[in-house]
Formats: sequence, structure tokens, C-alpha cells
Amino acid sequence: MAWRLGGPVGFGTIANAVLVGGTIQLLTLSGWVTGLAHTPLAERIGLMAGGLAGMGLGSGLYLGARLGAGPRDAVMLVGAERTRFRVGVVRAALEICAVGAGFALGGTVGIGTLAFALLIGPTVEGSFWLLERTPLAVAVTA
Repeated sequence: MAWRLGGPVGFGTIANAVLVGGTIQLLTLSGWVTGLAHTPLAERIGLMAGGLAGMGLGSGLYLGARLGAGPRDAVMLVGAERTRFRVGVVRAALEICAVGAGFALGGTVGIGTLAFALLIGPTVEGSFWLLERTPLAVAVTA
């Protein structure tokens, strides 16, 4: 869908589609994730915060390298470009809509789901801000 809106398809698009789903499947099958239900709350909060930060930074790196964007990332970028809303706001709106649709279809919504939906957009935007200030940043000439 995103490519129909003008989002470019690249290596990152394919890698995102394959690796995200595959990684989630492997983690779910390993039993490690389900075992977390019995770990202390502080540890689970730390893991969630670390995962959120890692996902935001990873998104910033692969999107900043212009390797192509995954489905939600592409809609986020196109939406931010066309509406002039900040990337973080557009991504949060997309995630909240996805959570709402999942809930309407009978899915469960926990505090981690809500935290991710509300914070992944600002985290990705923050990673863009940080990466622009590192030696990794390259000036784009028009």
C-alpha cells in the first residue's frame, strides 16, 4: 500500500517484512517470551523500554540510509511529508489506529501495547534527531 502512496520499495522494505515477522515467530516459539510473565515487573519494564529504544534507533538507521521502508514506516514517512505533521505524531496515530482495529477484532490491549503505540513514533523521531547530529549524517543535495 505504501508504494502506491509514493513510498519507495527497497532492500529495507523486504528485510523489514521478512525479518520482523520471522523474529517474532522465533521468539514466540522459543518460550523465552512467554517465560517473561513470571519475571519481576521492573525487569519487564526495562526490557520493554530497551526494546522500544532499540526499535526506534534501528528504524532511524535503516530509514536514514534510504534502504526502503517497511509498511508502517513507509506510511509514516509519506503521511508526515504530505500532512506536514511531525513523524512522531503520524506514527503514533498509525499505531493507535492499529491497536483500535486489533481490539475491535477481539485482540487484547495491555499496558505494553499502549506504551508502544504511543511511544514508538516519538522514539523514531528522536532517533532521526540524534542521527542527524552524528558523523553518520550525510548532507543530501537536491
